[in-house]
Amino acid sequence: MAARTASSALKRVDLRDPAALFETHGAEEIRGLERQVRAEIEHKKEELRQMVGERYRDLIEAADTIGQMRRCAEGLVDAVRATDQYCARLRQAGPAAPRPPRTPEPQQASQEKFYSMAAQIKLLLEIPEKIWSSMEASQYLHATQFYLLCCHLHRLLHLDSSGSPHSPVLSRFPILIRQVAAASHFRSTILHESKMLLKCQAVSDQAVAEALCSIMLLEESSPRQALTDFLLARKAAIQKLLNQPHQGVGTKAQICSLVELLATTLNQAHALFYTLPEGQLPDPSLPCGLLFSTLETITGQHPNGKGISVLQEEMKLCSWFRHLPASIVEFQPALRTLAHPISQEYLKDTLQKWIHMCNEDMKSGLTNLLTYVKNIKGLAGIRDAMWELLTNESTNHSWDVICRRLLEKPLLFWEDLTQQLFLSRLQTLMKEGFDSISSSSKELLVSALRELESSANSSTPNKHVHFEHNMSLFLWTESPNDLPPDAAWVNVANRAQFASTGLSMKAHAVSPCVQSFCSALDSKLKVQLDDLLAYLPSDDVSLPKDASPKNSAFDRYADAGTVQEMLQMHSVACIQHITACICAELQSIEEVVHRQLGVLTGVKLHAVLFMARLCQSLGELCPHLKQCILGKSGSSEKPARELRALKKQGKGKAQELMPLQTKWQEVKGLLLQQSVTAYRVWSSAVVQVLVHEFTQSLLSDDAGSVLATATSWDELEIQEETESGSSVTSKIRLPVQPSWNVQSFLFSLCQEVSRAGGHALPKVTVQEALRSCVVQVAAAYEKLAEEKQTKKEGAFPITQNQALQLLYDLRYLSIILTAESEEAKSGRSKPDPRTEKVIDYLEGLIDPFDLDVFTPHLNSNLNRLVQRTSVLFGLVTGTENQFTPRSSTFNSQEPHNILPLATSQIRFGLLPLSMTSTRKARLTSRGAETKAQVVPPALSRADDPMHPGSLFRQLVNEEEDTSTPSLFKLGWLSSMTK
Repeated sequence: MAARTASSALKRVDLRDPAALFETHGAEEIRGLERQVRAEIEHKKEELRQMVGERYRDLIEAADTIGQMRRCAEGLVDAVRATDQYCARLRQAGPAAPRPPRTPEPQQASQEKFYSMAAQIKLLLEIPEKIWSSMEASQYLHATQFYLLCCHLHRLLHLDSSGSPHSPVLSRFPILIRQVAAASHFRSTILHESKMLLKCQAVSDQAVAEALCSIMLLEESSPRQALTDFLLARKAAIQKLLNQPHQGVGTKAQICSLVELLATTLNQAHALFYTLPEGQLPDPSLPCGLLFSTLETITGQHPNGKGISVLQEEMKLCSWFRHLPASIVEFQPALRTLAHPISQEYLKDTLQKWIHMCNEDMKSGLTNLLTYVKNIKGLAGIRDAMWELLTNESTNHSWDVICRRLLEKPLLFWEDLTQQLFLSRLQTLMKEGFDSISSSSKELLVSALRELESSANSSTPNKHVHFEHNMSLFLWTESPNDLPPDAAWVNVANRAQFASTGLSMKAHAVSPCVQSFCSALDSKLKVQLDDLLAYLPSDDVSLPKDASPKNSAFDRYADAGTVQEMLQMHSVACIQHITACICAELQSIEEVVHRQLGVLTGVKLHAVLFMARLCQSLGELCPHLKQCILGKSGSSEKPARELRALKKQGKGKAQELMPLQTKWQEVKGLLLQQSVTAYRVWSSAVVQVLVHEFTQSLLSDDAGSVLATATSWDELEIQEETESGSSVTSKIRLPVQPSWNVQSFLFSLCQEVSRAGGHALPKVTVQEALRSCVVQVAAAYEKLAEEKQTKKEGAFPITQNQALQLLYDLRYLSIILTAESEEAKSGRSKPDPRTEKVIDYLEGLIDPFDLDVFTPHLNSNLNRLVQRTSVLFGLVTGTENQFTPRSSTFNSQEPHNILPLATSQIRFGLLPLSMTSTRKARLTSRGAETKAQVVPPALSRADDPMHPGSLFRQLVNEEEDTSTPSLFKLGWLSSMTK
């Protein structure tokens, strides 16, 4: 702005010198300066024109005003001069005027009558002011008395409308015409204000009694009509509170005002209309019959003093007061009929009908008001405010006595009027909250599944999503939160039952995606539960001194059981909705992956495993879900030592806890059932693909396939006795390894189980998968036997060596795949008839004499092979039947590199260990007992460098010389991972 001002000033200076202007500026700039100067000239002209126009109008207005002032002053001067002249003429004509003859003095009676009428007119003129003063002071009974006195004066002076329209008083005193017209509106005004006062709750009993008396005097009604007016006014007040616009006034304040109005109405009904039976002494703390006593005071005749007390006190000092007649001084309002007390039966029936009508209005009104309450904590605040209001000493004082006198039964505001409305609103809020949780959980589930599908096509997949594809990567990836921060000083027994540390999550095969889903669900459940806990009794609840259960208005937490049942019902419905969504997703995926061979490399099974782990972990990773279903009994996590102590206390207490745990067990059973269903979809797809590949390899009949599946056989020397009794040493070759397709099948099966987190798979899933494998493998061998029996052209027949290998493979598969079944563990398992049929067929292809010779050695090789591969295939064989007793191991010719198992369930795959220096040191310390159990390894063909497995033995021998301590020796580390 400053630069622009300087530039314009410079240009104005340049304009004074045209020569300099043309020297310093071009043609275009000069034209611009010309336009600017012309614009400024026009602008100045417009400003001058506006200034002259405004000032001209002001000048004209000022001139007009001065002219009016001059004319007004001249008129005033003329009027003063005329008045002066008139007065002068009066002074001149005054002495000449004849005086009228003096009339005789009136009589004393007529003079007193004149003064009496004058005093009545004076009083009549002052009554309106008195009435308005009483109305402003809310003294409606005084205003009514003045109004009735005014009507009485009208009758005395014949000013009422029933008299002659040409009243002599009105003709002589025209001012009374206006007063009579004004007095006609007082009745309606006093009635309106009195009835408005009846609708107010913050008024005293005396004020209500005076208002009712005013109504009765003005309308000449009975006490029963007054009771009706009172109750109708309070009903209108209730409807006004219920229909009050929800602006600036909270719902809590409205409901509390409503309850206070109801309580005040009953208290005032007792104080105004109830009369004690004859012979019963009055209670000073419980006033009653106030309306009748007030009526008696106003309308009754008192010998000590008569008349209106206000009239006597304010006007007795006036000089004209003594001229008022006795009918005015002693005026008393009167009713046409006697005010008989209301019978208790009529009072009870009327109040009960009124309460019934109000109850209907309150149900609809409170329902609308409670819709503005958006959380359960707000409902609890309103309920507690009602409780404090009704428990207050001033409100609750002698409440039972009043209800018994008026209604012959207690009136329960909370139980009879509002409790069901609060419960209905609470259920609505709870349903909305859990419906929101269900919908958000469904959206979270769909987004997680979509992310799993999109990660397969992404070049840089998310790390956590990548863990869903292969759980073993997550298990063997170190993270800072694997161990709890207090692992070094907190005992395992005092730790939480399900710790949320990294190792604990890995031990239960809970992936990060599952953890995040459960954390999100648990946080939402926590918000809902915290909101609801405000409505339920807390553990540290304490009543005030004046609010003991005897003096309490109602039990705030009487419906805690109902609320807990609602919470349990909606929590279960929420979980059922989530499981239904998971079930629908599983059905759609199952239809897609059915009969698909490339499903193992797709993303559908990853989604199935994610949902299976999710259902398996929801019950543990969502503690607030358990608290929602179990209530406060499930809120506190007890250490493992306390849980074991509770289990040892006996069956009696356990049976008491069973009803509380039933619903929770049902929910856990539902989640586990859904988890098993998802795992079943995964296992069936995996088994189907792997068995299909195995079957194709098994049925391949070309020479290349036979050589590709062949393994090395072991050569044994046996001694046989001839017919002459001499012994002959011969060599036989027997299979010691299964075919490569069998090993590939089992290893692929273990790989898939490991990718899915096999250490945390349910046993029933593994057992079902193994049973399915047994059935489909037996079907594959049956198909092979059928094809060989048909003798197709160009097909190779099964030789004895092939039959031996196939028999060895089938028996090995049957042993491995049936190790996990419960019947196999108990020894009651029956051989599969289909497998036995194929075994009989294969044994029929072997020479019977050779079969008798080979069978013991085949069994020995099978046992040895099962022991050697029990760790490699440990995820499908289980831990119970992986090893034979150690005594049988050392009775054989060679020691086996097998790690002894612990009695408890392991979490990770087992590792083979050899006779290291650790074992040697342990054997030396144990002494002679240990030496007797250990047999030195004998030299055999296993020491041959060319023998299979020699490379592994060399690596073991090299590790024996190392002095690096193993982590498995650190007992404290293993205890931390529990």
